[in-house]
Amino acid sequence: MCCVWSQGAERYPASIGGQPQRQGLPCCQSGKGWLSKTEFVPINLWKGEHKKNEFLAINYSGTLPVLELDDGTLIAECTAITQYLDALDPSCALTGTTPEEKGIIHMMTKRAEIEFLDAVSVYFHHATPGLGPEVELYQNPEWGNRMCDKAIRGMHYYDRVLQTQPYVAGDAFSMADMAVIGGMIFAALVKLPVPAECNALREWYTRMQARSSVQQWKAMVDAERACRERM
Repeated sequence: MCCVWSQGAERYPASIGGQPQRQGLPCCQSGKGWLSKTEFVPINLWKGEHKKNEFLAINYSGTLPVLELDDGTLIAECTAITQYLDALDPSCALTGTTPEEKGIIHMMTKRAEIEFLDAVSVYFHHATPGLGPEVELYQNPEWGNRMCDKAIRGMHYYDRVLQTQPYVAGDAFSMADMAVIGGMIFAALVKLPVPAECNALREWYTRMQARSSVQQWKAMVDAERACRERM
């Protein structure tokens, strides 16, 4: 693979947000050394670079991340990128191995996006200063606050799920866990706390942070941050 177009800015390193974590974890999860073979190209959201013609030529939707292969093929959306990487290394099994597993994992991933990750995003863009007035040309604070409530309901939902099983989609780590990890990271960035009573969600997140793939990704983030601070 060639490179991943990922979010980056003065405020947040390119790999610190929820979506970059979702697209970076499959690289860390595989034993094929993908992380060292992948270049992460920062796109400055705070300057609206993802909405400029240069980037829209890469991804019409103006969203991140985007995976560019060596032959120039472009694959956008976290789930699509994960599906592609999973097919390259079936030992990861992030999208499941049986038809039932694949169905449940995709269902729980979509739920994580709709009920949690996307809700946090809408709250950020509409009920806070977001990316600033040059990028946030329209804001609806009432809608943003409604999505804040939805994100909190999503946290409660996944807390109930994790009271009965070790991972978001069942008995094994999967793409669905990565989506909820992304939501947790984004929630922390926008200072949206996890409800105190969501003990199962908190315990699960502690376990996820201890995983070797997450630790590897965190080490890359820390190295990037240190490099930026020296500049």
